[in-house]
Parts: sequence; C-alpha cells; structure tokens
Amino acid sequence: MSKLGFSHPAVDFLVTFLQGRLERARSDDKDRGVSAVEWVIISAVVVAIVGVVAFIINNALKSGATKVGNCIKGASASKTC
Repeated sequence: MSKLGFSHPAVDFLVTFLQGRLERARSDDKDRGVSAVEWVIISAVVVAIVGVVAFIINNALKSGATKVGNCIKGASASKTC
C-alpha cells in the first residue's frame, strides 16, 4: 500500500516515475542542459538557412513569372519570346 492510503497500479507507476524524474533532476549531472542549448542553436541555424534559400527561390520564381507574363502579353501570331 502506498503513502496515499490506497493502491492502484497506475498511481503506483506514476509515483515511481515522478520519484525517478525528481532524483534525476537533483543529480549532479550539470551538463544535461548544454545539449538542449546546442540543439536550439543548431535548429536556429537550420531555420535561418532554410529561410534564406526560400527567399532566393521565391525571388527567382517571381522574376521568371514576370518574364513569362510579359512574353505572353507581347506575343503575337508571328513573334516568339
């Protein structure tokens, strides 16, 4: 029987799980957060690179679409672009 006065497998599991998490949080492993910070920095760099590539592709597509639009507007039966 647990300290709560009743016992249920789900409650026992939850209490055991939370005790383990609490012990790990209080342990001397101080560099656990460093890994999380590294992942945040790596993710930020990847997002920035994707943003720059998307901007470049977007500008190239706009330029190409404008050229095609101008070609269609100025096209006649005898001319080609």
